[in-house]
Amino acid sequence: MSASGIGTSALLAFQRAIGTTSNNIANSATEGYSRQRTELSNLTPQFLGGSFQGQGVQVDTIRRISDDFVNTQLRNSISDQSNAELKASLAGRIDDLLGSSSSGLTPVLQDFFDAGQDLANDPTSSAARTVFLTEAESLAERFASIDRRIEEQRDIINGQIRTNVDEINSLTEAVAGLNREIVSKSTQGTPNDLLDQRDRVLNQLAEKVNVRITEQDDGAVNVFVGNGQALVLGGNNRELVAESLTGDPRSPDIGLATSGDPVNISRFIQGGELGALLETRTGIIDEAQNTLGRLATSIGEEFNNQNNLGLDLNDGLGGDILGIGDPAVRGFPGNGSDDVPSVEFGDVRDLTTSDYRLSFDGEDYQLTRLSDGETTTLDLNGGTVAEAVDGLVIDVDDLGAEEGDQWLIQPTRNGARDLSVEMTDPSGIAAAAAVRADLGEDNTGDATIGSVQAVDATDPDLLDDAVVTFNGTDFEVGTETFALGPDGVTTITSNGWQMEIRGTPEAGDTFEVSSNEGYPGDNRNMLAMNDLSDERLVGGDRTFGDGYNSLLANVGTRTRQAQVAQESADAQLEQARAQREAVSGVNLDEEAADLIRYQQAYQAAAQVISVSNSLFDSLLGAVRR
Repeated sequence: MSASGIGTSALLAFQRAIGTTSNNIANSATEGYSRQRTELSNLTPQFLGGSFQGQGVQVDTIRRISDDFVNTQLRNSISDQSNAELKASLAGRIDDLLGSSSSGLTPVLQDFFDAGQDLANDPTSSAARTVFLTEAESLAERFASIDRRIEEQRDIINGQIRTNVDEINSLTEAVAGLNREIVSKSTQGTPNDLLDQRDRVLNQLAEKVNVRITEQDDGAVNVFVGNGQALVLGGNNRELVAESLTGDPRSPDIGLATSGDPVNISRFIQGGELGALLETRTGIIDEAQNTLGRLATSIGEEFNNQNNLGLDLNDGLGGDILGIGDPAVRGFPGNGSDDVPSVEFGDVRDLTTSDYRLSFDGEDYQLTRLSDGETTTLDLNGGTVAEAVDGLVIDVDDLGAEEGDQWLIQPTRNGARDLSVEMTDPSGIAAAAAVRADLGEDNTGDATIGSVQAVDATDPDLLDDAVVTFNGTDFEVGTETFALGPDGVTTITSNGWQMEIRGTPEAGDTFEVSSNEGYPGDNRNMLAMNDLSDERLVGGDRTFGDGYNSLLANVGTRTRQAQVAQESADAQLEQARAQREAVSGVNLDEEAADLIRYQQAYQAAAQVISVSNSLFDSLLGAVRR
């Protein structure tokens, strides 16, 4: 090739290089732009005069400077940061709601207990009784108010979940479209700008949910979420849906659309805003509502039971003060039977804050505690009512279940919402004990009555007179016999009451138990009600106050953890972006230097052409002469 041809190849090559550098400078502030570099190589040399002579330069490609590992780190950091930021924001709102002195439960709960103490001090006071019921109404209203505000947060989160699902579907559709365009243009060269555009969309997708990317041989990428659920395969995308797939209309699940029913993949979704929304709804919203519901149910059941064991101002056994809700039970979509099992509370002290899944395999019913996955096969004992599990009594009579049917059981989800005050007449508060006990007039031993109290309000003989007689060896109550207790303390339980006798009786000594009618000033049952506030009745290990404080501590801990995680994620994202900029970002100083270098080379190439033309003209002039 002549010098002119060599110069022309250089001129064209450096013109391309100048164009690439100019494009880098123009896009230096464009988000997600990867700098490009013109790759040059020498043309195949020609053998002339016993040696190889160079033939100039050519442009091999315009290479995009990008590192897949760095890009993956950036996507993961984006996902982690958006996840942590949203969790911290959501948790902070719930923490403020529960811990507020004006909207929290603690002050109202204390006022309720104080009103009970005032009533115990003056059990015949009409005013004290009215105040106690008023404070009970305030307590029920506060439970319902907190529950409503938590539900408002649930509605907000559910709305954000649906919005995120729609945005994810739009982004995956965009990725699939870019895949098709990139594959179609790859035969003509590397479509650098399209690759940058796809990376920007993938980063936006990472903000919504943690994704895993794999590249195909043709340049297209596949996008996976969870444990391998495909959202994009080459030029095709699969949509997510947000709808109830487990029977709870208040908590839409994330499903992967198929030709049939959507596949529930909620438990596999991690990272990003969608992961934060699901984690917050399950770990804070559900937990807070269930914990409040258990606390409300426990307060209602315990105070009702104790009031049932006393006498009201009309000398009748006390009725229920508070109304409590029933466990919520819903069938899964697609169940063969529309029937739902009957679920009632057994011992509320055994209740947990978990939801449950009841499933039927064609022979047995399995109850799975969703908080830890522990499964129990129900023991029906040949009947339809199972032995209580975690304070729940499940009746499957006439259920008509088919193999594979499942039901969602939420024992305490609506407990705070459903707590109410059933008693309208203050005289119905049973401040007095139901029974009293007296020593026989002719007793000769030194035995005394330590205490007597009602323990079973359903026993029809509770208020009937009864006589306990010591026969020299044992105590007798009708046909029942009780041995003398160790250390001189004997506990006798009969006819729905329990009496403690202390000391050593003599043969023939008697102890008379009778109704406590006619003693309206008695406050023993009210004192027993007040003692409930100090007993560990919630979950078997917490007082009522501790039950709420544990919720505050749990939410506060989660909030702090989310804030710490956000600080760490912010730093990691900044580092990942800096690393990406170091690899793919545009350095204006470097580009300016390249621009000068290429300009000089371009001018030199032009000079080569000029010299070559001058030489050629000189040669032509010599030939003409």
